[in-house]
Amino acid sequence: MELHEPELRDVPVTAVLAALADDVRLQIVRALAEGGEYACGTFEFGVSKATRSHHLKVLREAGLTRTRAAGTSRYVRLRRDELDRLYPGLLDAVLTAPTRS
Repeated sequence: MELHEPELRDVPVTAVLAALADDVRLQIVRALAEGGEYACGTFEFGVSKATRSHHLKVLREAGLTRTRAAGTSRYVRLRRDELDRLYPGLLDAVLTAPTRS
């Protein structure tokens, strides 16, 4: 069962950019861009479970990810193809940008 996600075309670009502006969310997007689907619990990044859940929710509501429920587990993946179609080059620019130290 997939959780509710907005249609990407209905999400303002400002919401997408705001979601990408946070360091933790950017780390999550970079991890997801390596491919595949990840269990939500696999993302640590030095934050609490509640904070991690918040960041994953922000990414989902901004249309950047899809989340699938399977029993008590949640799996997340990047909506790469849809994002590349709607905002060509955006993810590539974000993913290749230097990281802050």
